[in-house]
Amino acid sequence: MSSIKILDCTLRDGGYCNQWKFGYDNIHKIVAGLLEADIDIIECGFLTDKDAYHQDITKFTSMKELQPLVQKMHGDKLLVAMMNFGEYNVESLPERDDRTIDGIRVAFHKKNLLEALEVCKKIKQKGYQVFVQPMVSASYSDEEFLGMIKSINQIQPYAFYIVDSFGMMKEKELTRFFLMVEHNLNFDIQIGFHSHNNMQLAYSNAQRLVTAHTDRKLIIDTSVYGMGRGAGNLNTELFVEFLNENIGTEYKLKPLLSIIDEIINEFYQQNYWGYSLPNYLSAKHNAHPNYAQYLDDQKTLTVEDMESIFEMMDAEKCVEYDRDYIEELYIQYMNRGKVQNNHEMELAQILKGKRILLIAPGKSSTDEQEEIRKCLSDGQTIGISVNFEYQYAETDYIFLSNLRRFRELDQDQYWKCIITSNIPAEDVYLQVKYRELINEEEAVKDKAGLMAIRFLMNYDIKEILLAGFDGYSHDIEENYGEKKMVFFTRNAVLDTMNDGMSNVMKEYAKTVKISLLTKPGYIRLQ
Repeated sequence: MSSIKILDCTLRDGGYCNQWKFGYDNIHKIVAGLLEADIDIIECGFLTDKDAYHQDITKFTSMKELQPLVQKMHGDKLLVAMMNFGEYNVESLPERDDRTIDGIRVAFHKKNLLEALEVCKKIKQKGYQVFVQPMVSASYSDEEFLGMIKSINQIQPYAFYIVDSFGMMKEKELTRFFLMVEHNLNFDIQIGFHSHNNMQLAYSNAQRLVTAHTDRKLIIDTSVYGMGRGAGNLNTELFVEFLNENIGTEYKLKPLLSIIDEIINEFYQQNYWGYSLPNYLSAKHNAHPNYAQYLDDQKTLTVEDMESIFEMMDAEKCVEYDRDYIEELYIQYMNRGKVQNNHEMELAQILKGKRILLIAPGKSSTDEQEEIRKCLSDGQTIGISVNFEYQYAETDYIFLSNLRRFRELDQDQYWKCIITSNIPAEDVYLQVKYRELINEEEAVKDKAGLMAIRFLMNYDIKEILLAGFDGYSHDIEENYGEKKMVFFTRNAVLDTMNDGMSNVMKEYAKTVKISLLTKPGYIRLQ
């Protein structure tokens, strides 16, 4: 029977969910709770030269900053930190003593293998336990992986890891990697497994490893409540309960539940993590989870669209996240359709000199429907709803840039639809190039309301009135007049979108007169 240890990485991997802003008191409470639960190895955060130190954040620039955690009595438990290759100068590490953490995990990509192993040697020479973490183990061929193991044996670190960075390993693949490690890694080196939950396999894969017929010492990475980027990690509380019931360990569950109840649950409410279709797609295509996050944050794509964009990706670009790359792919995809401009001259004549009322689906479009109806009935105003059919009054046109919203329309409305080129459709009134209507504000570059304003700026109109352009509240029930349009996203994203929309509309207001008919909510024109 193997010897099994749990390494909890809540304070490090969980930091992707809250920018590592756990708070000073919470950091200490989490460490204390994990020690009380008898967790074997506690990862305190990142060692990095990229960020300035703050006591509320689990990114550390020196061992001195970690001392308040080390001073807690931790007996035979190990306290460690992770270092991304190239982000920390190991020459500045002091020799390990009773004032430092016990070990350092070195994470690196395949392209940095040789240099990273040299860093591992230096860290070991300073007396630290070294954990070797080759990210995206699946990116190695069997020959490359075996060659790496041979190099690892020469270093003799504390542990060597199989790392399922994208949560895409099936049991067969995990078993293949494990057998290579078991039969070729020096016996005294412990075997670690770090997983993500994109395909809901983290729990079953970990069970598979710890019930394998092996005498090797194993380390399984977990995080409390599964806290981690995207789909999250293997849950500490679930896995220790499994080990207690099936392997005979004696981890204590109540301290973990207290950490969830008193600390982690609040972070979950602010910025949820867990299984989702975008995260599943990133795993399916062996791609970095940030690509899924980027595509999901756009709120313009169907799952089929996301799948198509992942299929466009170059395999070599999948492993490391490149925001510029995915943004360009996204724009290419959205701009792929045709243009239908038969009615362009006609529309120019209709809009000339007119006041336009743009109606977005914000809650004020329902609450102030009488004001909107009054405006549309004055005989001087052209009404255009944005990404939905306005149910309280007839509009002259519907502007759409979202395929989902277009599919929700009855086909008898197509005759008055102005759509962007990312929407495949026939017999609409007008179809225009998507790329020509986006702006430079990253968070809202293709928000439908802003695209509609920019579209209208191409015509000789008198004024644009805005209704339902409310911006976004953290209370999602306050964001839309129709509940079916509600979407979930992180509060930080909502705040950035509010700022971005305000900035773009202020800029557009320098070219065309823009006024708010309904209450502005979180958007400002001044």
